[in-house]
Amino acid sequence: MNRAAVFHRALSPYVYKYDQETVHIRLMSAKGDLDRVELVHGDPYEWDAEKEEDRDWNFDPNKEKFWKTTTTEMTFSGSDATHDYWFVAIKPAKKRVRYGFKVNAGETSAVYTERGWYDELPLDHPGYYFAVPYINAVDVFDAPKWVKDTVWYQIFPDRFANGDPANDRPGTIAWGAEAPAFDNHFGGDFQGVIDHIDYLKALGVTGIYFCPIFVAPSNHKYDTLDYLRLDPSFGTEETFREMVQLLHDNGIRILLDAVFNHVSVDHPAFQDVMKYGKESKYANWFMIDEFPIQTTPEPNYEVFAFEPNMPKLNTAHPDVKDYLLKVGQYWVEEFQVDGWRLDVASEVDHAFWREFRTAVRTANPEAYIVGECWTDSQEWLLGDQFDAVMNYGLTEAFLTFFATNETKATAFSHAVVRNLNGNTMNVNEVMFNLVDSHDTPRALTRANGNHERMKLLMLSLLTFTGSPVIYYGDEIGLTGGQDPDNRKCMVWDPAEQDTALLAYVKRLIALRKQHPGLANAGTYQFERLNDETASFVIRRQTNQATYLILFNNGPEAIDFTFDEPTIDLLEDRPSAKTVVVPPVSGKILQVQSS
Repeated sequence: MNRAAVFHRALSPYVYKYDQETVHIRLMSAKGDLDRVELVHGDPYEWDAEKEEDRDWNFDPNKEKFWKTTTTEMTFSGSDATHDYWFVAIKPAKKRVRYGFKVNAGETSAVYTERGWYDELPLDHPGYYFAVPYINAVDVFDAPKWVKDTVWYQIFPDRFANGDPANDRPGTIAWGAEAPAFDNHFGGDFQGVIDHIDYLKALGVTGIYFCPIFVAPSNHKYDTLDYLRLDPSFGTEETFREMVQLLHDNGIRILLDAVFNHVSVDHPAFQDVMKYGKESKYANWFMIDEFPIQTTPEPNYEVFAFEPNMPKLNTAHPDVKDYLLKVGQYWVEEFQVDGWRLDVASEVDHAFWREFRTAVRTANPEAYIVGECWTDSQEWLLGDQFDAVMNYGLTEAFLTFFATNETKATAFSHAVVRNLNGNTMNVNEVMFNLVDSHDTPRALTRANGNHERMKLLMLSLLTFTGSPVIYYGDEIGLTGGQDPDNRKCMVWDPAEQDTALLAYVKRLIALRKQHPGLANAGTYQFERLNDETASFVIRRQTNQATYLILFNNGPEAIDFTFDEPTIDLLEDRPSAKTVVVPPVSGKILQVQSS
């Protein structure tokens, strides 16, 4: 038994309050080392004692047993390259619990507690053990329940549809007439979205994530001039309000994008600093090394990346906080938008994000907040800042297996298991999952134009735990390399669309709605992993249904034989006992109860 590799700490994501009654507990161990893990747990104030007067903290050191415990088997929940993960959910009767682990390897067993290792259960005092002191309702992660059932559609506003040429800015290019560049505009607007609501509804998406819509000089709008004004090239407030209402009427939520890390160099506040220097009332809004301001050869103020035209805001300054918190509330209160996606969120201080969450949730207790964080994001996902982040770690796992065929099936499973165990289940259920975005090459381009691989990517994304995001045009085969090439105009001519891919994506979204267990079942288990054939099965199980998702990423057809009867949900017919999965394709089976 490798005791050195067994790890638990009484912190998220190893233990957390899943809801107001339930505690989730995880343990890590060396891969393949342990056979079984049992959770030993009990109320810290419940003892084995015959007399009421013995129930105090004057412990009898000679008492062989004192603390009253229960043992619950933990479930093996998967492996990554080096570790196994074990999981259990318990419901402490009095909302408090002390716990430890009895680990078993062959004939050997040992007990792991907060104080270390023991050969036998130490039951003379509960203080040896890890603790959840109390499940206070206010401490439970409270992401909006609607998010786990939402399928998002990301729209880059200038490139989705030009519905009103009258608001085109000077120099606007005819739709799709040239390749996207950093400085060209094609006239996409709110009216274009309104004109295609029927398309969005038929696709089945239930949320729109808009890249920034506030006034800014660029086509991407991440260099904000005014957070309280819509860019006139997108339309008026009246048109925006009409669009929001129509989307809501059709069951589609709205997520706005804002960057509070930095603004445009032309933002009025920064221009005031450039004009008046340290005498400007905005001098402390920014992080300035010295006066006067200089932008070349290098800026003497902090910026996003190395962009002198994007000065970084000092979000710890009270006036900056007041300004930005007002923005967060304004669009939620005045226009009933349903949440925020926050650009460069990991570079803004945590104290600001805590106040931002409070402000936005005051405006709408059901608002959804997503941060753009590209790395391990636990410190933002403790329930006091974001509900989710853009799950780019999972994105790369999907792409390197399904799109580029660089990794093996087992390596893919390791990445997925590590990702799922790196966050609490509360977070996983509302995680913002994607295979591409305005910041990455298009998934189809990563797949070298292979539309069957694109279908597998969509199958994996739309049957995964969380809230999936489809980048506009992916469903009809839009391609593109790194930005700005990934920001092409949407193709509306059906003759130029991959209608087979579109029909497939529609079917997957419809199945996700009809079978909630495909989206957020309590389990996501890999079975029948085979590196030689690049194939595996995902088992998703709820109390009501069991689903088997079959993946064949290899060049040859694969046979999967099942003892239980199943229905092929994609083809809507009973399956044979042996299911044949063609090369580079997948199937969704529902197990029929006997």
